[in-house]
Amino acid sequence: MSLRWKIAALAAATACLVAAAVGALVHVWTARDIRGRAEAQALNSLYAAMEVHRRTGTLTNGADLDPAGLPASLRRLTDTSRHTAYDGRVDGNLGPSVWAAVRTDGRGGRVLAVQVNMGPELHDLQRLDVTMTVASLAALVAATPVAVYGAGLLARRLRRVSETAGRISAGDLDARTGPTKGRDEVADIAATVDLMADSLSRRLRTERQFTADVAHELRTPVGGLLAAVDLLPPGETEDLLRARVRDLRGLVEDLLEISRLDAGAERPVRAHVPLGAVVAEAVARTGLDARVTVTGPGAAARAVETAQTVETDPRRLERIVGNLVINAHRHGAAPVEVTVEGRTVVVRDHGPGFPRDILLGGPRRFHTGAAERGSGHGLGLTIALGQARLLDAELRLDNAPDGGAVATLRLP
Repeated sequence: MSLRWKIAALAAATACLVAAAVGALVHVWTARDIRGRAEAQALNSLYAAMEVHRRTGTLTNGADLDPAGLPASLRRLTDTSRHTAYDGRVDGNLGPSVWAAVRTDGRGGRVLAVQVNMGPELHDLQRLDVTMTVASLAALVAATPVAVYGAGLLARRLRRVSETAGRISAGDLDARTGPTKGRDEVADIAATVDLMADSLSRRLRTERQFTADVAHELRTPVGGLLAAVDLLPPGETEDLLRARVRDLRGLVEDLLEISRLDAGAERPVRAHVPLGAVVAEAVARTGLDARVTVTGPGAAARAVETAQTVETDPRRLERIVGNLVINAHRHGAAPVEVTVEGRTVVVRDHGPGFPRDILLGGPRRFHTGAAERGSGHGLGLTIALGQARLLDAELRLDNAPDGGAVATLRLP
């Protein structure tokens, strides 16, 4: 149940409780008032009947001596004071009533009593109850749409804040909620989210600028270092230095590529290419052992490899596949399998699988996830994910049920 309907249900329940409480109070107060007025009327009538009976010996004002329906509590009177009693019996048209009685001549005298019927007043009370019930239901029917509408306004404002937070989480650092109507807690939340986005944006832009600056500054000395290595005499030391300098140059190139992706300076150059052939070429360029399988419904592997074409940037596609294969060898275990089916490329290894934090939050630069996944600077998956976004493709990271990491690339 959404917040909108929860608030509407709460408002309706509150209205019902208020209506029930007010109705109960009105009913109890009116019932007591009816009984009080009936008792007062009975006592007044009894007083008048007593005066007439004392002077003339006759009975007036509906008075009677020892009437048959007199309540037992009034039959046992022992003094000459006036007393009242409630009689809830219903006899024909005579509803609940109030009796007033007095013993005329001490303990041995007869009981003079007057009965006041409360039936009409109680009938009016029932009609009042029905009227209040109908009015409460009508008010509830009229108030519920208003509550739903008001709750909808609040829910829309909260949804707007939630959508902004979701866009920021997805990488849109320019997303802002903006000013909202009202000066309440929702407006405070929106302002806080915008402040958080501003702070996060500043920090990320500072980090990206630092990465780009470091990469650009290192590019020249690394190039000079590589040229200097070429001047060394052949030998084991020269081979070791050349390998390390090449690793350093690869790291600098990765940093430059990430900085260009972060800055949005990259633009794909699309072309119609055979997907199977591009994937096979990308795997071959890595120089690593990986089995490439191109499948398709109702066709041989070679025919599918030739016929299945996609519109994409082949250089970036090779970069994604190459990084996934290198990551599988570096952090996983053989055999590494690459499967092409339709517009989907799946790279799987048989190692320990992706760590939980990478599956939940995605790859992060300079973070490999776990020590058992080997060494590395954590930029391979980050670059693959950035290039996939540039191609409007989806890159999903999972673990196979029987072990191993599975990277699935779906081209649009």
